[in-house]
Amino acid sequence: MIKTILVCGAGGFIGGHLVKSLLDEGHEVVCADSKPFEFWFQIFDECKNYSLDLKEYDNCLKTSVGVDYIYNMACNMGGMGFIENNKALCMLSSVININLLKSAKKNNIKKFFYSSSACVYPSYRQKDYKHPKLKEKDVYPADPEDGYGWEKLFNERMCRHFYEDFGLETRVARYHNVYGEFGSWNDGREKAPAALSRKFAESIHKKKDKIEIWGNGNQVRSFLYIDDCIKGTDLLFKSNFREPINIGNDKSVTINQLASILEKITGHKPHRQYDTSKPKGVDSRSSDNTQVKKILNWEPKVSTEVGMEKLYNFVNSQYLKNK
Repeated sequence: MIKTILVCGAGGFIGGHLVKSLLDEGHEVVCADSKPFEFWFQIFDECKNYSLDLKEYDNCLKTSVGVDYIYNMACNMGGMGFIENNKALCMLSSVININLLKSAKKNNIKKFFYSSSACVYPSYRQKDYKHPKLKEKDVYPADPEDGYGWEKLFNERMCRHFYEDFGLETRVARYHNVYGEFGSWNDGREKAPAALSRKFAESIHKKKDKIEIWGNGNQVRSFLYIDDCIKGTDLLFKSNFREPINIGNDKSVTINQLASILEKITGHKPHRQYDTSKPKGVDSRSSDNTQVKKILNWEPKVSTEVGMEKLYNFVNSQYLKNK
């Protein structure tokens, strides 16, 4: 059945891919983002597109009139270099989610989706390289990433309470390091896969024999390719499961291994310089997918090697275009 769906944060990385997926299913999509249109990663002419401040309640209210569902993908975020230096800005994204939840209640929205993050998990569970993968129940006692992680955890609770108090159906995904094409790669918000892809492209085209890696390169992460993320999001949204759930890759790599994957993709093997003074994040953050496999019968299909080749080709093309 065709629905009218509001996607907030539609100009962002995951939001843009979500809009395309919803359009492919035949839905009518309303797109909203605080960024000017020229800074949207993807824009679709067949949508109603709004560039407006989502921290203003009236803007959230008017864009959600006549809408069946809301996806809130909007937030101020980026890689470790961004979130460690913009904690207040990250936390102000809470205003957007509160306004959207209030608007959903006011406009009788049938279902609300919130994009949370693995940054909600406590730092004490991520302090060594061999730490077990993160299960949904591990989030408490709470000690999330300062700033961004607290914003996400707070808004998970807001979604829960809007269901408990007002009957608003909510779904919450804890995304784990999503990467892919049509996202940040050179604006200071890029995450490790895009940042390393850019560094390899620069090293090749500028004929440099070195790249810089933040930290010692032993940090463990699970990276989820964007197509898998969108599929997991769709299954969660259509399910009856109301608790936060991991949407991530349960196959982990170190940052050094990620660099080695790019060496194979490019045929280029630069010297690695490690800068331990730069933000490196926690030592280990990996998704336990036991629950998502059981509840949604979902698991990622795209290997890190295949996904990184797609991302590198995109970043390399953008680099050459912007030289």
